[in-house]
Amino acid sequence: MSAAKGVEEALKFLAGRWKLMILFQLFGGEVRRFSELQRAIPSISEKMLSQQLRHMEADGLVARTAHHQIPPKVEYRLTDWGQSLSPVLDALLRWTARHAALPDGPTGTSGAVKQREA
Repeated sequence: MSAAKGVEEALKFLAGRWKLMILFQLFGGEVRRFSELQRAIPSISEKMLSQQLRHMEADGLVARTAHHQIPPKVEYRLTDWGQSLSPVLDALLRWTARHAALPDGPTGTSGAVKQREA
């Protein structure tokens, strides 16, 4: 498998508008009830949150625990594999911050491109 193909496969686990927001709510060993996640991400619909959590559970990133009681209580936490994304995403944030701090900014032309144009 080529490096590009491997990265493409890895990014499939994070694809979608809401998965990163859900991950950030669960990093650090946080255990959250469905309603807590919904309050923490107010712009997500109940249906979408449920769908994204199901996908993340199927991918092995999130573990779901259903407590059999009235009213029902369902909790979500990251699996060890899901938690292992934390340093990867931290590195990506640092990379983005460094790029934004460059003199030509995030939308500017890189120095290598400028040299070729000259």
